[in-house]
Amino acid sequence: MDKTTIERFSRGAALAAVLSTAGCKSQSLSYTNPVWDGNLADPAVLEWKGEWYAYGTGSEEETGRQFPVLHSTDFTNWEPSGYAMDAVAEPNFKEYWAPEVVERDGVFYLFYAGNRRMRVAKAESPLGPFKDCGVYLFPEWEFSIDGHPFCDPDTGEWYLFFARDFLDVERVGTGLSVVRLGDDMMSVDGPVKTVLTAFADWQIYERNRKMYDSVYDWHTVEGPWMVKRDGLYYCFYSASNWQTPQYGVGFAVAEHPMGPWKDGGNSEYATVLNGMDNGLIGPGHNSVAIAPDGKTHFMVYHSWNPARTARVMCIDPIDWTDDGPRVINPAFGNKEFVR
Repeated sequence: MDKTTIERFSRGAALAAVLSTAGCKSQSLSYTNPVWDGNLADPAVLEWKGEWYAYGTGSEEETGRQFPVLHSTDFTNWEPSGYAMDAVAEPNFKEYWAPEVVERDGVFYLFYAGNRRMRVAKAESPLGPFKDCGVYLFPEWEFSIDGHPFCDPDTGEWYLFFARDFLDVERVGTGLSVVRLGDDMMSVDGPVKTVLTAFADWQIYERNRKMYDSVYDWHTVEGPWMVKRDGLYYCFYSASNWQTPQYGVGFAVAEHPMGPWKDGGNSEYATVLNGMDNGLIGPGHNSVAIAPDGKTHFMVYHSWNPARTARVMCIDPIDWTDDGPRVINPAFGNKEFVR
């Protein structure tokens, strides 16, 4: 980070510490991780009219309805609410990944990857049924996944953060990009900008991986999620191989959604969330939601269950420290967060 950004970053963290202790009546939130022990990878949470909806990647054998949906009235107890959309009626359409739902002008839009490329579906309810709109957002690329639509809370402008492959960088692999969304929410408006590509050994996906008719030491940075706080934009991301314990969450920071972006972590490990000394296996691909107190940011993420048969959904609060956001005590088991 440059000096100005670091100073703003530190001032914002200090202010948050003061506000959190000044004249505030303590509130508690009790929960048990995982909050959902069925398979729900890449959980993306939407808060709508005081209730929460979680959308995720389902099991590969699901060939009918796609994207399991969970619903909660208190953020801690979740119940299944069916599936978001029907399978797309196109030949050989498969690999439904990483759904996320947002609302704009009374319409709900589901961004997802199908056939490893970004698509959009629409519905009149957060529970669907969502109808696929029939177009790829980036037909020029073979790989564009993990779409995260973000509305700047101050300007009302919409952006799409997503993951794509980079072959012309020092650490070849999957990285993050951003582009403005069109008013129809189904097209892009303007040039695509790079947010972040891999910069560290811990972000390796696989060495000597065969990709694009060649062999690379392949790195992966994926799963973007945006939070604007104290005038700065934070892009959470997950990196490394999702099938391994090394997978975890880092963050980048900028003064505008289109950048320039600076990574806020380090070159040794995932700083925001990782599986070190806490029993979690491959925690990541997160979303961020506001808890029922209306103030506290919670990270919603998946982790492998001990048997490694499913990626299960967990929630834990975020602490905004001088060194950046950190998930507080990520682990399975009974929790009580007191603010």
